[in-house]
Amino acid sequence: MGRVDAQATFRGSGGPLPSRPRQSRPARCGHRGPIRAGVLVAVAAALGVALGACGSASSPGSRQSITLYSGQHQQTTDALVAGFEKETGITVNVRSGTEDTLADQIVAEGARSPADVIYAENSPALEHLQSKGLLAKVDAGTLAKTPRNYDSPAGDWVGVSARVSVLVYNPALISRRELPTSVLQLANPRYKGKLAFAAAETDFQPIVTAVDRAYGRTATLSWLEGIKANVAGFTHTYTTDETITNDVNRGEVAFGVINQYYWYRLRAEIGRSNVHSRIAYFAPHDPGYVIDVSGAAVLESSAHKAAAQRFLAYMVSKSGQDVIAASRSFSFEYPIDSGVTTKAPELPFDRLRPCHITVGELGDGRSAVALLTEAGLL
Repeated sequence: MGRVDAQATFRGSGGPLPSRPRQSRPARCGHRGPIRAGVLVAVAAALGVALGACGSASSPGSRQSITLYSGQHQQTTDALVAGFEKETGITVNVRSGTEDTLADQIVAEGARSPADVIYAENSPALEHLQSKGLLAKVDAGTLAKTPRNYDSPAGDWVGVSARVSVLVYNPALISRRELPTSVLQLANPRYKGKLAFAAAETDFQPIVTAVDRAYGRTATLSWLEGIKANVAGFTHTYTTDETITNDVNRGEVAFGVINQYYWYRLRAEIGRSNVHSRIAYFAPHDPGYVIDVSGAAVLESSAHKAAAQRFLAYMVSKSGQDVIAASRSFSFEYPIDSGVTTKAPELPFDRLRPCHITVGELGDGRSAVALLTEAGLL
């Protein structure tokens, strides 16, 4: 997941269901919807001019191209781009970066942005751009391929894949029965010196939003202050889920909060025999049990809207969703299309029991950032 620094406009994260049978809703995460404010990152005009060449209209007879600003993991982006180029003959010029930085750049570039499509790892960045009026409407046929709950409420971006928040733990340091079952228990003093989490990671911030909606601002702030006390004195400050996953596996910390795909990726990279950690889920419908959604949008300023819309359509087509489902891409994300299932040995998408909070309710993440900042965690 993309790390967010202290000056970034976005600090909200990705992704499990409306195309599938709906789960029962005995517990709702909340009803208060935060709206996030942004501080624009200054982008030199010269940079926009330099990038413009990548997104300029193709000359007659040349191969058509679009420019993609991608905040997603490189493996996923590369696999989708390769499939789309092969299927359509359209070239995709990729500019990669953290989703918050790219989104801020789009805001600064405005109508001069060379980007045709933005692909974000998490929905809050897209919600922010939507609030600025910078996104074009997604074709209705494309939106129809995905669960409504995981698309833009306004129809300005489409959900592509999903992940779920879990606990990664090292059984040599903490047993499964000792793990918290509720995210609120992360503030319990019994976990002092044992817990790892990345406050600046855009995967953790939706959990903060979910807790805020379920219990209110005062209780959420108290909870964050308890977590801060538990991690006080750590010699290592965690900034990414990858680092947490690696350190838990090496036995440097007992457990941490991550999105599930980091653990599956680690296992694929180092081999099962070298994996000394496990993953566990929070109790069903707990506010810590959050689905993060990766999505994509066409820029209103795009000079190649038809081709850009084709890219979004490909991403949620069976071909595109199969790319995400295939273990060869090392995505280990859940395909959004209900007709495609992951080939990875993960808990099936339809067996997840997450907190019932929509991407619209997650908003643009400003409230979570404010709470984390006030608690001294950012």
